[in-house]
Parts: sequence; structure tokens; C-alpha cells
Amino acid sequence: MDALDRLAEPGLDLLRRVDTLLAAGAPEGHRVWPLLRRMQVLPGDALGSFLDLRPAPLATAGHAVRRHVHGYDHACAALTDPVLWSGSAASAYGQSRSALLRHLDEGPESLVGRLEATAGYADALADWVEGSRLAVARALAEVVGSAEAVAVVAATSTGRMATDAGPSSSGGTAAAEIAVRVLAVLCVAYDGAETLLRQWSPSLAESPWRPAGARFRPDAGGGLADGRTTRVGW
Repeated sequence: MDALDRLAEPGLDLLRRVDTLLAAGAPEGHRVWPLLRRMQVLPGDALGSFLDLRPAPLATAGHAVRRHVHGYDHACAALTDPVLWSGSAASAYGQSRSALLRHLDEGPESLVGRLEATAGYADALADWVEGSRLAVARALAEVVGSAEAVAVVAATSTGRMATDAGPSSSGGTAAAEIAVRVLAVLCVAYDGAETLLRQWSPSLAESPWRPAGARFRPDAGGGLADGRTTRVGW
């Protein structure tokens, strides 16, 4: 259990009250409007969805992906065993073997390179979730103990909604201020996720198989010129 888990119950209660007041509108020209348009969700619903994000499953996925590298190590070891034969067939086999070794484990575009990149991306996402949860927890701690929270709770108490709800009411203004603080932090968090995806996307692309001596069509996505299909297994 982290700081966000400990604040989840009072935070959700407050933000659901905020959602109720915002449903009646927010003050005209308030800075909450751009955030609401961008997020397309009220702060209570946004927090509820964000609480499901956990770093542990992503970190576990990274470890699981790295374990597959050992299988490629065994395959590469088999391909590097000396072959006691010669001639044209041996030469052709040597070229194919070298191409396969490069495809399996030589550089960032190899299969091992892509596996390591995938694991690295999972680790980066786990760090993002952990840091974002801490930032959201800090924001919740601030708003739960704020004067605006008192106004929101008072405005949403039984019998008060008829007079204290509305864009221009004290409760409505307080709800908009709380929404700004929470949605702004969530916006930054999701911007961070999009940045990670842009940074890692080139390293997560497909690793094409290029046999030795094959001709490629640059205008056809790197496919083989003769249309052959190569299957590799061990």
C-alpha cells in the first residue's frame, strides 16, 4: 500500500462531491474548463481510473521478458558450433547461419535487442506509474485538507444542494479550484506516458528477417523481392 492507496477513500469521496457540483457547471472563464475539455472526464472519475494503475505488474512483465533472452542465447550457441564440412553447400549454410545470428542477437534491431527494449519500456512505465501515483497522492493530500474541501462538503450536505450548487456559488467555485489541482497533475502524468511511448516506439518496432543475399524492395516495406517466406525454429 502506497500513499495514494491511503488517500484513495477520502480523496474519492471529496472528488465525487466535486463532480456533483461541477455537473451543475463551473464559473465562466475558469481555468478548469481547458482541463475538462482536454481530459474529457470529471476529476472523480479520472481518479477512479488512475487508481487501477500499479507499477508492480509492469515491473514483473519486464523481468519476464528478459528471461526469454536466455532462450536466444542457447540458439546462438548452437549456431556458433563449428561445422566440419566444406564446399558450396557449406558456404551457403555459413552465410545463412551468419544472417540468422545477426537477426537473433546483433544490435538493437535484433530479436534480443527488441526484447531488451521491450523490457526497458516496461521498466520505464513502472517508474512512470510509481512517480505519477506519488504526485497524485500529494495533490490529494493538499485538496483534502483545504478550505475548498470544507466548502465542497458543506455545499453537498443534505439540504444544501439547492442553494449551494451552481457555477457562481461558493461550493461551485471551490469545486472548480479542487478540480484544477487534481486534473492538472493527472494531465502531467498522462503527458509523461505519451512522451515515453514516443521515445520508445522506434526501439519497439518489428525486427525484420533479412536472409543472406536476399534482395529487398525499399518501396514495399523491406519485403523479399522474390516473395519467399522463411521460417526459423529450434
